[in-house]
Amino acid sequence: MEPIEIGLIVSGVMVLFVVLGMRVAFAAGMAGLIGLIWIFWAKKGYDPEDFGWALTVAVKTAGQVPHSKVASQALSLIPTFILIGYLAYYAGLTKALFEASKRWVGWLPGGLAVSTVFATAGFAAVSGASVATSAVFARIAIPEMLKIGYDKRFAAGVVAAGGTLASLIPPSAILVIYAIIVEQDVGKLLLAGFIPGAFSALIYGLLIVSLALALPKFGPPVKGFTWAERFQSLPPAMPIFFVVFIIIFFIYNPFGGDAWGTPTEGGALGAFVVFLMAVAKGMRWRQFRDALLETAKLAVMIFTIIWGVLIYVRFLGFADLPGAFSDWITSLDQSPMLTLVMILLAYAVLGMFMDAIGMLLLTLPVVYPAVMALNGGEFVSAADSTFGMSGPMCAIWFGILVVKMAEFCLITPPIGLNCFVVAGVRDDLTVQDVFKGVTPFFIADAITIALLVAFPAIVLWLPSLA
Repeated sequence: MEPIEIGLIVSGVMVLFVVLGMRVAFAAGMAGLIGLIWIFWAKKGYDPEDFGWALTVAVKTAGQVPHSKVASQALSLIPTFILIGYLAYYAGLTKALFEASKRWVGWLPGGLAVSTVFATAGFAAVSGASVATSAVFARIAIPEMLKIGYDKRFAAGVVAAGGTLASLIPPSAILVIYAIIVEQDVGKLLLAGFIPGAFSALIYGLLIVSLALALPKFGPPVKGFTWAERFQSLPPAMPIFFVVFIIIFFIYNPFGGDAWGTPTEGGALGAFVVFLMAVAKGMRWRQFRDALLETAKLAVMIFTIIWGVLIYVRFLGFADLPGAFSDWITSLDQSPMLTLVMILLAYAVLGMFMDAIGMLLLTLPVVYPAVMALNGGEFVSAADSTFGMSGPMCAIWFGILVVKMAEFCLITPPIGLNCFVVAGVRDDLTVQDVFKGVTPFFIADAITIALLVAFPAIVLWLPSLA
């Protein structure tokens, strides 16, 4: 049996494991190990005496992968970004940000929901975790919306959808993972997420305002704030922007010249600054311990998925499945742009059954080379490329598109993690309520993705300056 055939069979078994409910990390790790054993044994002609040799080599190969790949400075960004979010919550920055947003845009139709979206976008700029963002604002924003008569399902949907912005707006753990998988510059990818993330928040806001205008009593505005009260709400929220300013300076120096440090150093400094703010705000030892424990839990979950999937990715390399898929994609007799759209639609379907990080880790080793081949190659110039951009710029553009598609995973049934988190925080909500509430935001995401595909400059302008 050819290695490609083995690759297809093992990949099918892994998908079956996932559909049956096995965690992605364990399904991928088990499938990768079985596939490695199979391929090495096949090379020896399935001689029973060589099975022990194949098993030993496969186990050694699988054992080396986690340490060699995860012992990377770039991956240390993930726990620091997550820690920033939890410390910001204990520092009271989330409440201050929500209050400022409510006073400035609450007068709009559906104003409190719009305020929630903009506040989650601001909090996403210091939190790399969508789950943490959803959990925090489920406690803060939903009670406020229920007080003035919002439907509880829509209020929950606003929080769950707003939480997805943390996947795109830096610091983003998923963008870091993407950069490591495709071996692209982490700093440029993080920069590329700012404008599309803000753009997504704006589309969400416009959707809410449109619904409030079309449906009577859908989202009553919040009025009565004076200009003095609005300006008074700004100083407590300013530390959020100060932390963002620090991180941007370490990733990219806006005044020209070399950056002041690496993204990892910027993340660590940002976490330290927020820690000082939290202490100044009266954070106690127990709260600090809870922040560290929550950070550790989420970071361990992410790293476990990475370990398992990397074993599977190593198997894919031996099976040469990425190369075969790339050749098949480029041989299709259709427009490369149509092929790209079909790939993005496939991600939308996968997102219904897999979590975002696992989906990207499993698919990118196969899909990314194919997209690069569609563009003309990883090192092609903008003048000679299919999509009108150089290889590195295409990698950044595709990364933002994929991460935006991965946001679907966080709110689509039956896996939508953000929906489960919001329902878990609120005793008066079921998961079904939250899934119903997020339905309008699928339209907003579809519009956003279409515009990002049609106008790549939205994604590429900021990283092109670096």
